[in-house]
Amino acid sequence: MNLDLDTNLIILIIYAALAGAYLLVMPAIVYAYLNTRWYVASSIERVFMYFLMFLFFPGMLVLSPFLNFRPRRRQIEG
Repeated sequence: MNLDLDTNLIILIIYAALAGAYLLVMPAIVYAYLNTRWYVASSIERVFMYFLMFLFFPGMLVLSPFLNFRPRRRQIEG
C-alpha cells in the first residue's frame, strides 16, 4: 500500500513538472526568442517561430496577460 502511494506521488510530481514546463517555462523562452529575433528573422526562421507559437499556444495564452511587448519605434531619418 505504501509503495503505491509513493509511486502515485512521483507520477503526480512528474505530471506537474511537465505541465509547468509546457504552460510556463517553454512559452517564456519562446517569448524571449521572438522578442529578440522578430525583426531580423529569415523566412525559414519565421516559419519556425510560427510553429513554436502553434505548439505552445496554451502557454502563450496563460502568459499573455502578464507580458506585453510593444513594437519598436521607427527611426525617422530626416
